Amino acid sequence: MAKIKDTGLIQDEPLIFEQGGKGRKGYSLPRWDVEVAEAQSLIPTQLLREELIGFPQLSEVDVVRHFTRLSQWNYGVDSGLYPLGSCTMKYNPKVNEEIVKMSGFSNIHPYTPEDLSQGILKLMHELQSFLAEITGMDEVSLQPAAGAHGELAGMMMVRACLEARGERRKKVLVPDTAHGTNCSTSTIASYQMVEIKSNEKGVIPSEKVAELMDDEVAAIMVTNPNTLGLFEENLGKIAEVVHRKGGFVYCDGANLNALMGILKLGDLGVDVVHINLHKTFSTPHGGGGPGAGPVAVKNELAPYLPIPVIEKDGEIYRLNDDRPYSIGKMRAFYGNFGVLVKAYAYILSMGAEGLKRVSEMAVLNANYLMKKLKGHYHLPYDRPCMHECVFTDRFQEKYHVSTLDIAKRLIDYGFHPPTIYFPLVVKGALMMEPTETESKESIDRFIETMVQIAEEAKEHPDLLRQAPQRAKVRRLDEVLAARKPKLRWTGNQ
Repeated sequence: MAKIKDTGLIQDEPLIFEQGGKGRKGYSLPRWDVEVAEAQSLIPTQLLREELIGFPQLSEVDVVRHFTRLSQWNYGVDSGLYPLGSCTMKYNPKVNEEIVKMSGFSNIHPYTPEDLSQGILKLMHELQSFLAEITGMDEVSLQPAAGAHGELAGMMMVRACLEARGERRKKVLVPDTAHGTNCSTSTIASYQMVEIKSNEKGVIPSEKVAELMDDEVAAIMVTNPNTLGLFEENLGKIAEVVHRKGGFVYCDGANLNALMGILKLGDLGVDVVHINLHKTFSTPHGGGGPGAGPVAVKNELAPYLPIPVIEKDGEIYRLNDDRPYSIGKMRAFYGNFGVLVKAYAYILSMGAEGLKRVSEMAVLNANYLMKKLKGHYHLPYDRPCMHECVFTDRFQEKYHVSTLDIAKRLIDYGFHPPTIYFPLVVKGALMMEPTETESKESIDRFIETMVQIAEEAKEHPDLLRQAPQRAKVRRLDEVLAARKPKLRWTGNQ
């Protein structure tokens, strides 16, 4: 059995509440030149924070070392391969991080008058045009803060358009291979979700859509490529079926990293699509944000776009609130501007050919990974994939090794685990997306490790069931952690 290399130096680090000593300070201030007053005499009691028992007192070096050590326990895409399927956790060029920090971008205030923010409005207007071109749509709003927010904007526009026609439809069709947010979005938009089962090829059969499509269906919400990493090859026919009954086709564009420059979703009959800028267009994805989920629409839905809409009047750019059919504001101001700047810079630096190359390499890398591992892990859909592929733990079940065990063992080898147990239509799923930014050498190291773990499952299954053993924290009791989480320091833990 191969030896694990590069285990590194793991320094223990107690909680910050367990450190320091009385009287230590991380700051030095001049003496007060005003009269000292107690907080209770100036601030209403109900607004004062409760006294924290055992609040730490530390020097500057204590604080710096504490948080530096904690940061070294984190794993991110700058540390290594991050194969989270359905997430597109790829390396993003640092030049775009520098660009967004330029004072003209970072110091602009949301209330800056239009005549003093023409450059900013021009940037956003041009970004809208770029995204419309990439998706094959007509108009774009940059307001939504993330993917699910873009979904909601899209379905609200669908609802507004149908109501303007005098129609109050009740249902939305959602495939079992769609992103989970599609289900919640349709519900929040006051529609009843109707599930469509994928076929033996892992895609939506147009015949099934024809059976379910009636005058009560407002739209179908499709994820393409779907959560199995497969291209919905029947989407063109499905769009025809839906449109004949007066419905709309919504496409979840979170997986656009597989399609740029190769296919325009609008050409397949899609009416509305959201775009995850924080997955495809150069914003580090994870850590809770920020993200951005612009929504792109065909002309029929354009009157319902969120306000304000950025328009160009001659050589002047302006924000137009006078849109009587708009669904209104989706958020304060206009969008997560820093994310928009990075996406704009990324698109300009890559160019049309560069964006196409991104998708080509993402698809190539995923198919290479799938081909190399399919003899070691069960592949439920043995056909070319797009930007990600899905395996299962079926081959390892006979050794009483589960998907969770495989994921935990990867940590011992220095890799972040892939997405597990998703999509739900695949039992024991291992969903992997290498992205275009990983080299062949990087992917080969991951493949070698996955093959090694498959061998361990046969010969030493106990290693997997006890993993991770070389991480800072061993395997947690997940049931106990979920039912009795410790969320606040009480001073006696």
